[in-house]
Amino acid sequence: MRVLNYLEIESRLDRSGIGTSTDQQRAALARTDVEVLTSPWEGGTPPSALRSALSGTDFFRDYEVAHCNLIGPGSLAVARHAKRNDIPLVLHSHVTSEDFAESFRGSNYVARPLRYYLRWFYSQADLVLCPSEYTKRTLLDYPIDAPIRPISNGVDSDSLEGFEQFREETRAEYDLDGLVAFAVGNVFERKGLTDFCKLAERTDYEFVWFGPYDSGPQASKTVRYWLRNHPDNVTFTGWMDDKRSAFGAGDVYLFPAKKENQGIAVLEAMACGKPCILRDIPVFREFYEHEYDCLFCETQEEFAEALDRLADDPDLRQRLGENARQTAAEHSLDRVGERLVSAYEEVTTV
Repeated sequence: MRVLNYLEIESRLDRSGIGTSTDQQRAALARTDVEVLTSPWEGGTPPSALRSALSGTDFFRDYEVAHCNLIGPGSLAVARHAKRNDIPLVLHSHVTSEDFAESFRGSNYVARPLRYYLRWFYSQADLVLCPSEYTKRTLLDYPIDAPIRPISNGVDSDSLEGFEQFREETRAEYDLDGLVAFAVGNVFERKGLTDFCKLAERTDYEFVWFGPYDSGPQASKTVRYWLRNHPDNVTFTGWMDDKRSAFGAGDVYLFPAKKENQGIAVLEAMACGKPCILRDIPVFREFYEHEYDCLFCETQEEFAEALDRLADDPDLRQRLGENARQTAAEHSLDRVGERLVSAYEEVTTV
């Protein structure tokens, strides 16, 4: 089977969860018999495809299934081509209006009209894939007029191998000592930035957010505020060339996110055996279990108490970490590949 697995503006999304998820889909499919194309355009780019079309050949390449991971004009062009040519169309819902809010400047104003566009766009699909049952319920509320199937983003454990060797070097680079609470990913208020910083204010632990941030015009007021006024025990590292540095240096993964469709970095932390403290939200309840592979918290007091528990109880840290590894193993790329192939087979046999 020849499948298009397309992510428009891919070069600009290499530091995003959407980019990571798409990379993991392709890595998972590489373990199957599916032939994957990453560009729909003849010649690899729209200009080269236009030249091909002017010379009498096709604008689009040949594929049996079109799988798009974004919602912009490139994906819309692929969707229209697929519908005109009876090519099964799979749209991956990495974006919802709920998780778009509290990200970039002005995102809260865009989120509501975005919902109407997403309802129309996703409803064109023969099948909508999404990372969780939580996301499926969200889309059903829009409502989306297409079948919806949850498939975990998975975790690429191979990409994390050797993370331990980065511990001393990274801790020395950022002058870290003692128990380090950390988060990984883009710095957004939706991911719990304010709670992360306020929790640091009331504790003596080191807090580190490993990941890119925007302090320019696109950044929200909240992000700009905390970048300028963060507590002394909070460090924002910016982009890490090797994510293993983050997972090597940190001790407790602390993620007070308000909205997530799944949270790939949580699975990565678990794959590294890190004890996790997570906000008690539905999507995390779907995948994880309190006191087994993580600790769930709601208030600042609960987050602080959970950190103290882990700091004082190395056996608890070890138990949660070991169980977390087992949970992460349930989201292997082998399983992701199997489920993707099953989805493609379903839409091609209807």
